[in-house]
Amino acid sequence: MPKHYFKRFIPDPEKLKKNKALRILGSQIYEANLWHLNRKSVARAFFNGLFWAFIPLPLQMLAAALLAIPLRANIPLSLALVWITNPITMPFVFYFNYKIGTLILGSSDKKDFQLSVEWIWDKMEHIWLPLYTGSIVSGLVVGAVSYALIIILWRLHVIKRWKERKSRNQA
Repeated sequence: MPKHYFKRFIPDPEKLKKNKALRILGSQIYEANLWHLNRKSVARAFFNGLFWAFIPLPLQMLAAALLAIPLRANIPLSLALVWITNPITMPFVFYFNYKIGTLILGSSDKKDFQLSVEWIWDKMEHIWLPLYTGSIVSGLVVGAVSYALIIILWRLHVIKRWKERKSRNQA
């Protein structure tokens, strides 16, 4: 995968470094390797960002940034990928996670499910376990698949570029 493609979507590192909210991450956040785009840092960022996108948590971006440091993942890309679950997609993703959790736990699925904040808060004591179980499993599966796809696609792109360069040099 070309670096230029990902650079279009990630925020400018200098702007993020000036963000006061990110200062709680300490001085480790300023390490150059956490901002560099390479095959491993991008693949790790996909795993990290997509995992946290599937977890119903108020501070998903903070969790993704904190985990990006020990994972050596690209921080801006990790933060950007968390936004796959946004106010528009969140109900569908979390309902899917709930269904996965009920399948895994073998718990009875309530037929009176309503997609409203009031219903969810009212039933939270009954749905939290299947919701979080499904969220963790879905996050791990989607994260692992995206990690593998990025590694494979990046490698295939590099091989293609090598072959093009070799044929250009022979001509």
